Amino acid sequence: MATDADRIADELRAALDGPWREVREKAREHLDDERLYGDPYLDYKAARARVLDQMHLVSTFGWAEKGFKLGHGGGNDPGAAVTALEMLAYTDLSLWVKCGVQWGLFGGAVENLGTERHTPYIEQLITLDLLGCFAMTETGHGSDVANLETTATYDPATQEFVVHSPTPSARKDYIGGAAEHARMAAVFAQLITGGEGRGVHCFLVPIRDEQGNDLPGVTTSDDGLKGGLPGVDNGRIVFDQVRIPRENLLNRYADVDPDGTYSSEIENPSRRFFTTLGTLVRGRVSVGGAAAAGARVALSIAVRYAEQRRQFADPDTGEETVLLDYRSHQRRLLPLVARSYALAFAQNDLVRRMHLVQTGQDQDPSAQRALEKRAAGFKVAQTRHATRAIQECREACGGAGYLTENRLVTLKADTDVFTTFEGDNVVLTQLVAKELLTAYSDEVRDLDALGWVRFAATMARDRVREHSGVRQLIQRLRDRSDETVDDADLSRRDVQLALFADREDYLVRTAGHRLQARAKETGPFEAFNNAQDHILMAGTAHIDRLVLEAFIEGIAAIEDPEARELADRVCDLYVYTTIEENQAWYIMHRFMSAERAKAVRRGVNELVDRLRPQATTLIAGMGVPENMLHAAMLNPA
Repeated sequence: MATDADRIADELRAALDGPWREVREKAREHLDDERLYGDPYLDYKAARARVLDQMHLVSTFGWAEKGFKLGHGGGNDPGAAVTALEMLAYTDLSLWVKCGVQWGLFGGAVENLGTERHTPYIEQLITLDLLGCFAMTETGHGSDVANLETTATYDPATQEFVVHSPTPSARKDYIGGAAEHARMAAVFAQLITGGEGRGVHCFLVPIRDEQGNDLPGVTTSDDGLKGGLPGVDNGRIVFDQVRIPRENLLNRYADVDPDGTYSSEIENPSRRFFTTLGTLVRGRVSVGGAAAAGARVALSIAVRYAEQRRQFADPDTGEETVLLDYRSHQRRLLPLVARSYALAFAQNDLVRRMHLVQTGQDQDPSAQRALEKRAAGFKVAQTRHATRAIQECREACGGAGYLTENRLVTLKADTDVFTTFEGDNVVLTQLVAKELLTAYSDEVRDLDALGWVRFAATMARDRVREHSGVRQLIQRLRDRSDETVDDADLSRRDVQLALFADREDYLVRTAGHRLQARAKETGPFEAFNNAQDHILMAGTAHIDRLVLEAFIEGIAAIEDPEARELADRVCDLYVYTTIEENQAWYIMHRFMSAERAKAVRRGVNELVDRLRPQATTLIAGMGVPENMLHAAMLNPA
């Protein structure tokens, strides 16, 4: 018989499942299949073979085609595709990565950067008749995509591009699928025609024949053992004057005529480059979602274990105490549960925005750029959370947490690289901050370091609130309440949001001023470099504020009053712990007194104490089915 706790958990799960709730529910049915779970005892060669077989099984679920356009045999439902594939993170992250490379990165490049002449490739890659890889990163260049060294030089005599790795550092590296399985690569290279460089473009380059042998001029090699993800065949590719047809240029945004004439509807090279990369934002959205899913698995295991593992006797009763009854254990795990809820709502909002942009329902010219900034920021927040949460869960489970049979060390190893692929987190945080500093004027959107410094002089107070809409949200929150506004009442949601916005606004403004002041003494690079720590803090503050806004909006959509009340307390815990982590900054800049900071610490203690009886309900609400956890310590013999 269902209990009130079960009903509340169901309501929370429905809220966290988001706009594609039915997709998640169907995915849970598919994933309850032992063929989809990883085997940590396999060596990496066997693990790769197993994951390839699993990917063929996933291809029968109808998930992959949802992300492609109707004219390409797809369902034109990118939100459903991202959501469904995210659920694979509950089973084996090697499988998730392998599917993401094939259908997200390789498939996304072909569809979003190609034209109708490339449609046959899409049909083949959906069904896995063509296995591909995404060859962007080089040994010498990772995040700095604009300066990749691989070249694609057009030869008008044969109407071919000649793809070449001119230096050892131009070797394509860490490429998923390159070591064994991929037969074609989406290669990012400097396009050269008529002796003139035209910047980075994407080309389809066959790398293996059907028997798995390297094609002439192509040399692939294996990256070998990694820190995790043993089922992903990461490898390296070197090109030696490899010729491909002119038509293998993915030509949505630029083309080369048979005589070598270059043309593009986007005249500005910088805008063309960022437009090209912007169409691939789905990968970044997916990485963050999968990392957060991995954290939910770890927390589901650790909290359940803490509910049954006993240690030390209560002197009053003589009975041993379960781990989760200790305040220290509550403080270790429950704030991470709260952050998982916050990030789940943030991911739902992000996927919804991505879906509207990529299906053409949101045609606001600024929507794509805003989506890229939000995707970058949330990827940072989610992957950092996964790294922290999984490590904390491992430690909280003691020796049992260190056993492979309990999954935590595997999750830790597999998610570790998420902080660096699809964009290094420091670089992405910097990207977010740059958008904050330049989002107020089209004229400065693509400025270099000198342009940033000059623009900083024009920044006025409270620009963040004026341009982000946070002021309106704060007012709406106050309008919903019948109480008198008390700016010192930290229990009020509008006060909490104002504190987050104040931190962001102050950091953005003072970063701009710091750039300006330093530029008077030195050059623009030194000015930027000197303020980089400040700029990164501004980006982090912005991300925190966006996540809180998404949490607030997510709670408002919960209709069941008891579930909404519980979610409200979880949101309070997210707010209080975030402020506590930054309380030195708040005190230093006089946004908070020492006494108020002490109240925040007391508030965290009170909240974990109040939430402790609902811990199992909160874990069930996160939506990872217990039968998918596969941690031996939860079912001791």
